[in-house]
Amino acid sequence: MRPDPHAVGNRAKAAIMMMVLGPDLSAKVMHYLDEDQVEQITLEIARLDRITPETRTKVISEFHNLALAQDFIAEGGSEQARRLVEAAFGKSRADDIMDRITHALQVVPFDFLRRADPSQLATFLQEEHPQTIALVLAYLPANVAAMALSNFPGEMRAEIAERIAMMDRTPPDVIHRVERVLQKKFSNIAQSDMGTVGGVKALVDLLNRVDRGTERKILEALNQTNPELASEVMNLMFVFEDIVNLDDRAVQQILREVEVKELALALKGTSPEVQSKIFNNMSERAASMVKEDMEFMGPVKMKNVEEAQQKIVAVIRRLEEAGEISIGRGDEDVLI
Repeated sequence: MRPDPHAVGNRAKAAIMMMVLGPDLSAKVMHYLDEDQVEQITLEIARLDRITPETRTKVISEFHNLALAQDFIAEGGSEQARRLVEAAFGKSRADDIMDRITHALQVVPFDFLRRADPSQLATFLQEEHPQTIALVLAYLPANVAAMALSNFPGEMRAEIAERIAMMDRTPPDVIHRVERVLQKKFSNIAQSDMGTVGGVKALVDLLNRVDRGTERKILEALNQTNPELASEVMNLMFVFEDIVNLDDRAVQQILREVEVKELALALKGTSPEVQSKIFNNMSERAASMVKEDMEFMGPVKMKNVEEAQQKIVAVIRRLEEAGEISIGRGDEDVLI
């Protein structure tokens, strides 16, 4: 469908923002939603087709305005925030914005970057001044900042690290000025990447990145509300057990990317067909090591097995996206 930019419901807006974030970040967002919210947004994503640039810009702008309002709350409390939001957007719009974030958590500077992939974050920031990069990394969680820092060139990495160490207090107006510039740039990148969003394939891409438990709940809910859509989604999805349908050379390539312990955990409780497919594409020594690991680890939680399987599915997806293997879907022939 083509959403009317002046009549987009909140669920559709949420679905559009999920597509702006991309499947990896959207999958992480799903962990913070309850089952009903996940079901509602999932259906909206599946219903989306193409959206106009006007609609996309409107939704991103509204999201941005809400983020700014949260900043105002963090700076001076709700009453001060209301005055600032009203001055910026007018009373009617301010009332709407403030109502939406009354119970929202306060945010810290550069919060819109906190869940970005560290390598993508480094790419996003690489053209900025080292002092700007240092400022951003100083406000991000230590693990995210560390991984992002490791993706910069050596000399630049050292300079950024030194600037972080020498940094003292930065005036709030400087922080917010830098944040506004980066947020605008971030929004522009998100917009330029938009085109055809949503739809069944986008939903499948997202589901292939969430944990198996969430995946099952979503598919069960879809099967109740829209059996035809659930069937279409399941036909397009690749799950761990589908590895039996892959070409032997593809399986061998996948196994080169997977650790032995991860593989042993993923194979716990799988069918003889799946285990046979794996072991037939390994050397006798490697297969023996995996079997020994499976035996010695004893009983394991299903959640841990599913997480290991999901990691291997992620490897398969990455190899497919890189064009190194092809996976058959539905009744298609398997190619490599």
